[in-house]
Amino acid sequence: MTPTLEQRIARLEAIEAIKVLKHRYLRACDHKDPEGFRAAFVARGAVVDYGPKIGRFEDADGVTEVYRRMALQRREGAYVVLDMHHGLHPDIEVLSGTEARGRWTLRFRQVTLADRMERVSTIEYDDRYVVEDGAWRISSCHVRTLWTLATPLAEGADITETLS
Repeated sequence: MTPTLEQRIARLEAIEAIKVLKHRYLRACDHKDPEGFRAAFVARGAVVDYGPKIGRFEDADGVTEVYRRMALQRREGAYVVLDMHHGLHPDIEVLSGTEARGRWTLRFRQVTLADRMERVSTIEYDDRYVVEDGAWRISSCHVRTLWTLATPLAEGADITETLS
């Protein structure tokens, strides 16, 4: 049966709401915002698998604490880790009015002042979304790194951050 105009519009609205959710999550990562990061996930029971370096969590509270420790670490008043998350190629499938799944490619760039390294990675997200309290939230997130290039920062590289 062909979807009605109302069903087609509802599907497009769901896809756009999920895109906004993912962009808020990525922005929270870059802006060192643990509360915004946590708010992207369901209240209880989110399955989050960030791979062997960060780990697997059965609730978003655990991964939020790991994020908080990593992202907010400072040395001499400046953040130690600076991240840039660019979410690309959203492939979102609405399964029902309250469930969806999505795949994203992440262009990730990180500068770590502790070891003076820059890392550029291509990462794939495989997410599940549900409507909770009237808004789309991430209920499951699986991350797989496709490749990473790590290079030392050039001698004399000047890094200015305005997040502190």
